[in-house]
Amino acid sequence: MQTHNLGYPRIGSNRELKKANEQFWQGKITQQQLSHAGKEIRKSNWRLQQAAGIDWIPSNDFSFYDQVLDMTLTVGAIPERYQDILLKETRSDLDLYFAMARGYQEGTIDVPAMEMTKWFDTNYHYIVPEFYRQQSFKLLSNKIVHEFIEAKQEGLITKPVIIGPVSYLLLGKEKEPGFHRLELLDQLLPVYFDILTALEEQNAPWVQFDEPFLAMGLDPQARSAFEKAYEAIRRKFPRLKFILGTYFEALQDNLALAVSLSPCVLHVDLARAPGQLEEVLAALRPKPGISLSLGVIDGRNVWKNELEKSLTLIQTAIGQLGMERVWIAPSCSLLHSPCDLDLEPITTSLSPTIKSWMAFARQKIGELATLKQLITEDTPEEATRALQENQQVFAARRQSQLIHQPSVQVSVKEIRDSFLHRQNGYPVRKELQSKSLRLPLFPTTTIGSFPQTKEVRAARAKWKSGEMTAAAYDQYIREQIRAVVQWQEQINIDVLVHGEFERNDMVEFFGEQLDGFAFTSNGWVQSYGSRCVKPPVIYGDVRRKKAMTVEYTAYAQSLTARWVKGMLTGPVTILQWSFVRDDQPRKDTCWQIALAIRDEVTDLEKAGIRIIQIDEPAIREGLPLRKEKWNEYLQWAVDAFKISSSNVADTTQIHTHMCYSEFNDILQAIADMDADVITIETSRSQMELLHAFHDFKYPNDIGPGVYDIHSPRIPSKEEILLLLEKAGEVIPAENLWVNPDCGLKTRAWPETRTALIAMTEAAAEMRSRVTQVTQSPSGIAATSAPGTTGQK
Repeated sequence: MQTHNLGYPRIGSNRELKKANEQFWQGKITQQQLSHAGKEIRKSNWRLQQAAGIDWIPSNDFSFYDQVLDMTLTVGAIPERYQDILLKETRSDLDLYFAMARGYQEGTIDVPAMEMTKWFDTNYHYIVPEFYRQQSFKLLSNKIVHEFIEAKQEGLITKPVIIGPVSYLLLGKEKEPGFHRLELLDQLLPVYFDILTALEEQNAPWVQFDEPFLAMGLDPQARSAFEKAYEAIRRKFPRLKFILGTYFEALQDNLALAVSLSPCVLHVDLARAPGQLEEVLAALRPKPGISLSLGVIDGRNVWKNELEKSLTLIQTAIGQLGMERVWIAPSCSLLHSPCDLDLEPITTSLSPTIKSWMAFARQKIGELATLKQLITEDTPEEATRALQENQQVFAARRQSQLIHQPSVQVSVKEIRDSFLHRQNGYPVRKELQSKSLRLPLFPTTTIGSFPQTKEVRAARAKWKSGEMTAAAYDQYIREQIRAVVQWQEQINIDVLVHGEFERNDMVEFFGEQLDGFAFTSNGWVQSYGSRCVKPPVIYGDVRRKKAMTVEYTAYAQSLTARWVKGMLTGPVTILQWSFVRDDQPRKDTCWQIALAIRDEVTDLEKAGIRIIQIDEPAIREGLPLRKEKWNEYLQWAVDAFKISSSNVADTTQIHTHMCYSEFNDILQAIADMDADVITIETSRSQMELLHAFHDFKYPNDIGPGVYDIHSPRIPSKEEILLLLEKAGEVIPAENLWVNPDCGLKTRAWPETRTALIAMTEAAAEMRSRVTQVTQSPSGIAATSAPGTTGQK
């Protein structure tokens, strides 16, 4: 029986990649030094897996930014706007690569970054390929082969991991009408042939094609594309041994298709979909040339594997296929898992008991090796002892009093229909809020956070370590709030925020103040590029202990006559961006969080906060991959938001924020959330998403992002005006807000100041234009006070 891994975290156990990337972008290290840092991470990952006894270790699972962008560079699908960079004499592949990821401003060259969206239902973001009718492809990067050779030089024979050709095309977007991106398959396949030829020349024994779209509903065109692609690969490379990687869902109606593609090994995700095993075994029994890879270890969560359950699945497969046809692996790439639990100290927020329930990537690799040992005839004593300890841990966890709070469970059962509705519908609320809040047309705001400078982070670290008293830290935060409130007034932002200087992360901050959460010190996972997040761990019932945000929000409001938004993270996002307990339905955990946020909303309103934003960027991300499961999820997810937000007066304005997701197919659910204002990411896609809202006739207010905060590139006033003009073509002026795409936490102050000043100036010009157009003959504006500033 073979063991293999689909991918290992690329960030490094101490976030070495993040640090190296950011130093390179700042000009502090050379490209050669950055390349060396990447090589050291790869070597460390390979050696770790080799030491654990993994039979087939992946290569090409490393990336400096994103694996989809890697493939875009590899196949030469470079959008035309980057041609000037391609032609620069001093340019390197990395210059072009990072320009596509982050945008580029130098001399006369000024190009925005490519669009970014979520990788299926994870919080990982990928760079979306752009496709055109006359798209051409060519082998532009040898990264895949180079890293295989690099591993060989280290004495390791790896299996290169490649995004399959059909999934690669489906991950992209058509950038002009009149064709479907799958029509480009014939042009793309020769580049894959070039890659496979080079790997064949290097005697690569295995290739792993990741085709995650096989776990989703496919139309006839996609099915035909899969058949065509792999028939061509098989015909061109008859001796090729390849693994077909599927994950995040069951194959279901695509099982026969996957088998027909004739992989040597078919990988299925048994962590997400254990129920598919019998059907898969039935399909493979008459196919002796195809082995089965069982994804028995959850690659997306931090809980220990229950070895006994995994052994049952493995033994069932062996009983029907024979041991030589069974491989075992994590369910998916361990990219979504933190690196090493051994680096976690025991702290007040991570007790020895909770830590004993957990496993990170390194430990999951060890579990994989242990499972193989337990299957062998002569099971080592060490493996037997590991199984006994594992059984004891799971028995103790099930009985632990840390997990259950009866009062919380009672509160969830007492949720009634009345918890889900505002007093009146949006049209009534819109009129009441207009009179009460007195905001201008095109009101400006930000999404919540302002730059978290090294000074802010240092102050927080000193407070947490005891080097700074609580009183001194509180005074420091209030000084930051006072300064940012004054600055927002100076540049004429209409709805202010307090800046969130006291917050480490939009989920972690709230989790630290709720029962049922634990926190790691080094449990980092990659979100995109150099952006790493440290998700909280929800291990038990969730309950709010005290008000979490009221004090600083109310303080900010006391400093100004303008409105200050209360800033909260929504229950679905807290759920999605945490490692969630696996012993009860996710809905139950989500509704517990919703009740906690509901209490916070009540307290904010009592404190005089009349605009409250409940961010739900992850609501689309949590959508099941299979459409037949959408309604159930959307029902409880939307209800969770409404539980959180419906306990306020009609004059209190509820905002929500969503970013980096495709919302077209869930617009009814977004409308059902009934937020008074929704802010969304649209700048990278040039307002493309707004057409879906227009076609749907979305009734409430919308703030389309006009400033891409995930890039260091600074938009001009003229560029923002152009975006607002595009927005105005599909959304009525009285329903439009003006704001960045997302929070500004990761940006530096110089670029933030310049971009926001451009944003407020653009909004002022739009107001002026609308005022002139709508002015009556008497000289009185026909629109409602377009020049006023929202003041109390």
